[in-house]
Amino acid sequence: MSEFVFLFRASPEGAAKAMGTREAAERAMSSWLDWVRGLEASGHLANPGQPLATSGRVVRGPDKSVTDGPFVELKDLVLGFMVIRARDIAEAEALAAGCPMLAGDGSVEIRPVNTMFPTTSEKER
Repeated sequence: MSEFVFLFRASPEGAAKAMGTREAAERAMSSWLDWVRGLEASGHLANPGQPLATSGRVVRGPDKSVTDGPFVELKDLVLGFMVIRARDIAEAEALAAGCPMLAGDGSVEIRPVNTMFPTTSEKER
């Protein structure tokens, strides 16, 4: 199995709408928990990740200039991430298709994880 990072993106307006009322937030969280539990039960969840703040800092270039986030001029913000295990990108796409982000204006970016430093179990193979 390979690992893939899911980056969850939405517009600031879409994120606010999804969490805008107590009822909407409860529905959204329930959908997320159901989806994540399904990934875990099927052995696809490598790391549940965490939500990310919409603010932060960026350090750039040789002069180490620091700017506030969001990090580039984008319509969408990266709101969180998780790491999943899948046979290939096609299976990762199928798993992402169940993401609750897709019920609104959100998207799931799928990025293969490259291994730079092999783990102990990979060295033993």
